[in-house]
Amino acid sequence: MSERRIALTGLGTVNPLAHDVAGLWSALMECKSGIAPITFFDTTDFASKIGGEVKDWTGPAADIVPAKEAKRMDRFSQFAVQAGAEAVRDSGIDFSREVPERCAVLVGSGIGGLGTLETQHLRMIEKGPAKISPFTIPRLMINAASGHLSIMFGMKGPNFAIVTACASAAHSIGEAMRLIRDNAADVMLTGGSEAALTRIGLASFCSLKGLSTRNDDPLHASRPWDKGRDGFLLAEGAGCVVIEELEHAKARGARIYGELIGYGASADAYHITAPAPDGSGAASAIARCLADGEVSPEDVDYINAHGTSTNLGDIAETNAIKQVFGDYAKNGLLVSSTKSSTGHMLGASGGVELIACAKAIETGVLPATLNHDEPDEGCDLDYIPNTPREKKVDVILSNSFGFGGHNGCLLLKRYEG
Repeated sequence: MSERRIALTGLGTVNPLAHDVAGLWSALMECKSGIAPITFFDTTDFASKIGGEVKDWTGPAADIVPAKEAKRMDRFSQFAVQAGAEAVRDSGIDFSREVPERCAVLVGSGIGGLGTLETQHLRMIEKGPAKISPFTIPRLMINAASGHLSIMFGMKGPNFAIVTACASAAHSIGEAMRLIRDNAADVMLTGGSEAALTRIGLASFCSLKGLSTRNDDPLHASRPWDKGRDGFLLAEGAGCVVIEELEHAKARGARIYGELIGYGASADAYHITAPAPDGSGAASAIARCLADGEVSPEDVDYINAHGTSTNLGDIAETNAIKQVFGDYAKNGLLVSSTKSSTGHMLGASGGVELIACAKAIETGVLPATLNHDEPDEGCDLDYIPNTPREKKVDVILSNSFGFGGHNGCLLLKRYEG
């Protein structure tokens, strides 16, 4: 049997810039930042007081999830069902005409229902165990997002969640690709969701000293590869996509944003939070991804990088890119980080960033790296500083790297028909 090809047919997101794909792309093209002072709780005692909140969020639209049902979901699941529903709507697929067992869901998260865990623990301490909500476990479990989406659309194929910190969405999409290639599904709803911008979430990352403390200047706090960077910005959101076996998508006349042609995964095997300084683990995932897609390094036009704005991570990723791409890394290859606009959505990042890649292919414009004013030593690639770049691109690499040394890369190619 020849290898089954994979089409990207639907996009959906909730993020600090917007509640939909159109709003996200418009904000990226206008170089807007979603970073602002945190309003969810009092940050007086926190070292970092800024982040990427999903603003004006009141829950999924009523035509997606009834308000009563939405209240039984953690915020991360709410984000996932909103983004998933947008992706399904965008794809134009009618699940009533599909074989349910051939339709599957794989939506990951790095942390899951942290808000639920925090509030219910406080309730137990203050009021006793009998006052804990019966929905506590169904709300906080990381597989809840996939479960809700499966129920919503009657998808009876494989249904599970992947947890690999900030690589969760990329690994989810990559493993969804494998399910289609292996003929275990024809349609996958996949991606990632995160809502860890809580007191314990922010305090924990502050304790790790991984967050920016540029509290007086939030719009310029996320600055990947810039000499003045001082940490990442904790954010929340979701990015979900519909992917299908190519012939299945063509048969129903679907619009195709591109073909997912490569997936690579690896481990640093180095440290539980720090990346391998030489970028060797990330380089391995990139090389595997290119090999899987059967493309040479020079075939890649643009990289949507992990680019978190941390001192160690930005250098390690740059080193990885140089290892794989050689001289081409500094002579033609374009790289940028949309986290400079959105902040770091942890396990949702890879999904939102793949959406940005799809829009870049569709529009011929590449998003900029905001606040890249003075390149740090060793950060000497073309990071598309501060202004989007008009350029037709055919092959895009998307990088995602997570705590634990988890690396995941995806390769998207223009579909020519």
